[in-house]
Amino acid sequence: MTRIRPVAVIALSAALAVSGCTTLVAGTPTAAGRPTTTNSPPPTEPDVDNLPDAADLVLEDCTGDVIDILGPKERQVTWECGTLAVPLDYADPDGERVDLAVVRARLTGQQDRVGALLINPGGPGGSGTDLVLNLAYILPPDIMEGFDLVGFDPRGVNFSDPAIECVSDEYKDELYGAEPYVRNDAEFALQAEISETIADMCHDEYGDELGLFNTLNTARDMDQLRESLGDEQLSYLGYSYGTTLGSTYAELFPDNVRALVLDAATNPTLGERESTEAQARGFESAFDAFAADCVEDGSCAAGDDPKQTVLDVLDAARQAPLPTSGEDGRTVAVGLVLTGVLSSLYDQDAWPMLAEAIGAAAAGDGTELAQLADQITGRREDGSYPNRLEANLSVNCADTDDTFSDEEIRAFIEELRGRYPLFGAPIASSLLNCARWEAPRHPLPERDAEGADPIMVIGTTNDPATPYTGAQAMASELDSGFLLTWDGEGHTAYPKTPCISAAVDAYLIDLVVPADDSCPAG
Repeated sequence: MTRIRPVAVIALSAALAVSGCTTLVAGTPTAAGRPTTTNSPPPTEPDVDNLPDAADLVLEDCTGDVIDILGPKERQVTWECGTLAVPLDYADPDGERVDLAVVRARLTGQQDRVGALLINPGGPGGSGTDLVLNLAYILPPDIMEGFDLVGFDPRGVNFSDPAIECVSDEYKDELYGAEPYVRNDAEFALQAEISETIADMCHDEYGDELGLFNTLNTARDMDQLRESLGDEQLSYLGYSYGTTLGSTYAELFPDNVRALVLDAATNPTLGERESTEAQARGFESAFDAFAADCVEDGSCAAGDDPKQTVLDVLDAARQAPLPTSGEDGRTVAVGLVLTGVLSSLYDQDAWPMLAEAIGAAAAGDGTELAQLADQITGRREDGSYPNRLEANLSVNCADTDDTFSDEEIRAFIEELRGRYPLFGAPIASSLLNCARWEAPRHPLPERDAEGADPIMVIGTTNDPATPYTGAQAMASELDSGFLLTWDGEGHTAYPKTPCISAAVDAYLIDLVVPADDSCPAG
């Protein structure tokens, strides 16, 4: 998952952690919309030198439960599950607490333990407890010999308590299927009203406490977790938005950095507008690469012009949602078409399925596109969703104090529509989300992490969600950052190739900075 703004108001927002939304509510916003911030200064952040001692980490053996879920595996792993209580507001350390869900995986018979390796999958809104269930069985053996893998659900996410939940499953179904493109003033007014409706729903539920679910506080939570695990310094693997979180940790706690791997790095030098355009450009380029590869094969299921085929399917879904083969009678509306396409661009291995899904949709069957969309929104077979949407919005909006008027956003949509026909307008309209969000802001600091030990930043040359230039910028901004480049396609690099794995493993285990800073595609 990556740090992407919910598209089409939230229409690709879950897709990009993200999730696309649009709801069918009427009304017209004021010309300027609701401002994202007031003129008052941002809240004063707590002094990191005076944070409370960490609470005890309460873990119990849950190996049997994990095996029941995943089935038996060749690699023998012992599992522990539990919670860590951290302050909701570090400015009031003796006040209310948040319980973070934590899962620890340890190789049975582990002999060369270095310490704990903390994991974050991105988002914001991604579940670290979910990710570690997968990584424990696919990471290189040397990593499992050296580290306990520790996944945690960040504050407000998934199994952590409280999880931010303010949008119903039924409403999310409606949002994800709704029109992702702003094509006229009426559709812009509708999307602005949707953003305001969601902001009101969440603020009504949580009030100004929404602002406390932010990256700065999650970085503080990570240090509490490091301390509770008994490690003097942090070893960390963060993907996508997890690189924002990891670099923020390094800025706040440079002396506590042992080894940070920041894979698919975000760009710390860009504002919201520039980051949004970079993402639109990245996904448009990724689709074009998919289309060229598919057509070159000579038997592309998506037709001779895959982009036009997608545009035709979008038009067809506007007229009547596409049926699926499921017994529940589910249909695929226009928003799900675009979300399904976008979800497949994260990984080149998904391109063949994308081609088949587009071809099937062109023939009137939306089943495969629905399956692809569900992978990114998290929709379950029973129709329920995780809280990725709410968590993504809460953190993204708390982390920035950028402001945009409706006129600026409307012009930006038209600008990106012309440059990126498939993804430009939906991704540009995501700026509406935080323009209506009601909660105190805690903008991210500049991050040079002065004094930290060497930090590995990984960039993939053709990453659609976090373009390669972001990794270059992050490695440059961090005083001790160094860049490892993968000449590949898709989002994230580790542990996809032997070259990348060897470099990352040597760094994490022995703190070796690689002599060769690039890896080939294979």
